[in-house]
Amino acid sequence: MLSRTVVLRMIHNHCKINPLHMCFSTETPPVLSPNTDKTKVSGFAKAFEKYTAPEPVKEDKDIEFVKLFRNSKLVDLGDPENKVVYGKIFHVVEDDLYIDFGGKFHTVCTRPRKNADDYVRGAKVRLLLKDTELSTKFLGAEKDLTILEADAVLLGVVKRSMVEI
Repeated sequence: MLSRTVVLRMIHNHCKINPLHMCFSTETPPVLSPNTDKTKVSGFAKAFEKYTAPEPVKEDKDIEFVKLFRNSKLVDLGDPENKVVYGKIFHVVEDDLYIDFGGKFHTVCTRPRKNADDYVRGAKVRLLLKDTELSTKFLGAEKDLTILEADAVLLGVVKRSMVEI
């Protein structure tokens, strides 16, 4: 049963307020502003509406693939041939160093005899990149076959400066 104050509030506000909300709520009813028919909303209610309302869908213009590709970071790199890159040794098998430089494939270089102890797992090295993917057509094949490696020349270990230590 509705209390007398609830009924009076409903009559006073011309039943623009949800009666169930008033019955089961401890909040005071929203006050109608004299200038508009909209109710005044508190700060919490504004924030609640802002973050629970569905985001408006932005209709992006149809951008062509060619334009997206031309403006991509991959194209900004340019031709990788004869570029000096930095990599990290992630695996060592006898005198073979497996080095990840951030390309599609890793590269495998032989451990140099000079300062061989410096070339351990986790060491940072400099590389001269020759090709990012070793692939070619083999004896009568119609498609290229790749060995899933890049071709690079090992230039040396990157020495740590005293600042990094």
